[in-house]
Amino acid sequence: MAKWGQGDPRWIVEERADATNVNNWHWTERDATRWSRSKLEELLVGIVVVNEAGSCEISDLKQVEGEASCNSRKGKLIFFYEWNIRLSWKGTMKESGEKHEGSVEIPNLSEENEVDDTEINVSKKKGDGDVLKDLMRTEGTSKVREALRDYLKVLKTEFTLGMILPTKTSAGPELAVKKKLSENNVQDSVIPISLDTVGVKIPTAKILLKETFDSTVEELYSIFITKELVQKFSKSRAVIEAKRGGKLQMFDGCITGEYIELLPSQRIVMKWRCRNWPHEHYATVALNFKDQATQTELQLECKGVPVCNEDSTRQCWQKQHFEEIRVLLQQPKVNTE
Repeated sequence: MAKWGQGDPRWIVEERADATNVNNWHWTERDATRWSRSKLEELLVGIVVVNEAGSCEISDLKQVEGEASCNSRKGKLIFFYEWNIRLSWKGTMKESGEKHEGSVEIPNLSEENEVDDTEINVSKKKGDGDVLKDLMRTEGTSKVREALRDYLKVLKTEFTLGMILPTKTSAGPELAVKKKLSENNVQDSVIPISLDTVGVKIPTAKILLKETFDSTVEELYSIFITKELVQKFSKSRAVIEAKRGGKLQMFDGCITGEYIELLPSQRIVMKWRCRNWPHEHYATVALNFKDQATQTELQLECKGVPVCNEDSTRQCWQKQHFEEIRVLLQQPKVNTE
């Protein structure tokens, strides 16, 4: 048996900032497939190239097949990704105003090849407009490669935050400052140094949803800001303080937050979190109401959702909010006063 203080450092739990996966020794894996699809669409769609002949824009991500993951072992990150991507582009001739369209195919974006060596094929539908195809093949391809480099950069930085966890020796300068101040009995008022708690950043995702309800915009808006109506569709106690800075609490405290902006019958913005999320981590939820005569379109944007909670958060909005609100609206009369 090893003497106290002489054990294998891989198993010294007290050396870890959170006492899990000691010294990042064990194999961990994080699926980056869903996150990657969203990020590739964000980076590729909207690319624009212009020259004296005309302009072209990548208008749609028609296909993205494959997978991506990140693994951690012995403090090192290992990436696997393989994608088959097909994009649509549209172009307009400068002089004639003729419009043309085509596609961009990336048959094998993977860790086995550098981005500069990755095959990118540009095609155009039948007809004139070859100058636009040439524009996409030259400047367009260059911008696509740039976007692919950006994807790999954020995959290896933004997405992996929190995978290599801090140890006692790498917890950061803030911890060292705390220790020094403690040892020397120096009061905070003497040296105004920030002593924020050391934490681990986490990768987040954005959820976009669009739903149409058989109600007026005023009626649908009121359901989200009226305590009695929230309690009806959630079938649980709620705290609704519909004012800027007001508290939000639903499903007996499983959902909490704070109202940031309320624009009557148009927009609601709030801080929003689930109970099982990392401590004090909030997403930003924006609800935009679009009047469509006898119906209302509701656009939801939820930014800052922990990647590991993306699916459950999406289901929470779709099933526990939207589906239940539809049931409520089918009742003989919804009291919005």
